Amino acid sequence: MEEKKLNIPKLMPVLMAFIVMSFVDLVGIGVDKVKSDMSLSNTLAQLIPSAAFLWFLLLSVPVGIIQARIGKRLMLNIGMLVTAAGLLVPFFIYSFSMVLFGFALLGIGNTIVQVSANPLIIDVVPSNRTSSFLSFSQFIKAIGSMIGAPLAGFFALKFGDWKLLFLVFGIVSILSVLWLGMTKVDERKPENIKVTFGSAFSLLGNGFILLMVLAIFVVVGIDVGFNSNSGQLLMRHFGIEQTAAESGRSVYFFGRMLGTFAGAILLTKISSRKFLMGTSFFGILAFIAILAIPSAAAAWVLVFLIGMFVANIWPLVFSIAVEKYPDRSNEISGLMMSAICGGAVIPLVMGWVSDLSSVTAGIWVLIACMLYLFGVGVYSLKR
Repeated sequence: MEEKKLNIPKLMPVLMAFIVMSFVDLVGIGVDKVKSDMSLSNTLAQLIPSAAFLWFLLLSVPVGIIQARIGKRLMLNIGMLVTAAGLLVPFFIYSFSMVLFGFALLGIGNTIVQVSANPLIIDVVPSNRTSSFLSFSQFIKAIGSMIGAPLAGFFALKFGDWKLLFLVFGIVSILSVLWLGMTKVDERKPENIKVTFGSAFSLLGNGFILLMVLAIFVVVGIDVGFNSNSGQLLMRHFGIEQTAAESGRSVYFFGRMLGTFAGAILLTKISSRKFLMGTSFFGILAFIAILAIPSAAAAWVLVFLIGMFVANIWPLVFSIAVEKYPDRSNEISGLMMSAICGGAVIPLVMGWVSDLSSVTAGIWVLIACMLYLFGVGVYSLKR
């Protein structure tokens, strides 16, 4: 069969959805700014990422089932519209309850976008370039994640209101809906495959799949947990001024951005299982080093390295699982998107530990998570 050519006009609005997907990473800025504005405790402030990421557990599989009926493009546009609503609510009504409501909408929208955008990009690129474009889409997402903190600082300095970031990103989300809505996409529909709740959740009885789903739960928890706590870590452990410390997450996302770009190249030469084991091991070392080395200059380097080492774990785990059970890719995708709720649970545990002890104690929660991922890497390599 003749391989289809890459269609850039169809690809671009789908890639733009990955910029919109990155807006959920505003939870990090939200934790720092809202905590400061409203004098919240660490535990209460960590309700913000919990409000956003809980919905992955509840909605991923149902969204996948609905998507099979109405199509990926329409589902993706619905997700971006809900994302826009979640961004605009706290801009116009700034109270803690409305912030939680807005981030809940942001989480619902992001759940839909995550479930829809990844398979849709597969539909618009040649099959022999699927892996490279999935990695590239994460690179695009990292760019969107990286610009959040600098923009918030710019709006605070220039206009005295960091919340203008919500307005700008909300408008971008709406424009993305219009762009994708005007683009015709030929979607691939699976034949003779019916995805149900039963068929998806029965896979959790498979030990290998269960380990991989938990790995997604853990790595998203690490990502959101470090994103939402890096500012507090840099301020309290290293004595860095608040505005500069809040930019630490941009350094982290810059590391993630370069990590996904480098990973796409390295994975053409290194097996995914070896890569998973290696990047997890170096991630453990980087987390321990950021607690052990008191130098503020070293802290910036380590924040960057943590971003690099964490960057490829999500796509690695996903690809290893689907590679082993390709005929169950729809169910595996739904389960793994559900596991993104780790971004709601692990930061809350970190906040609780931080209130009991210190911010640095909360980082040990992330080190324990990295140890689990290293174990999964070793296990998958042996298998």
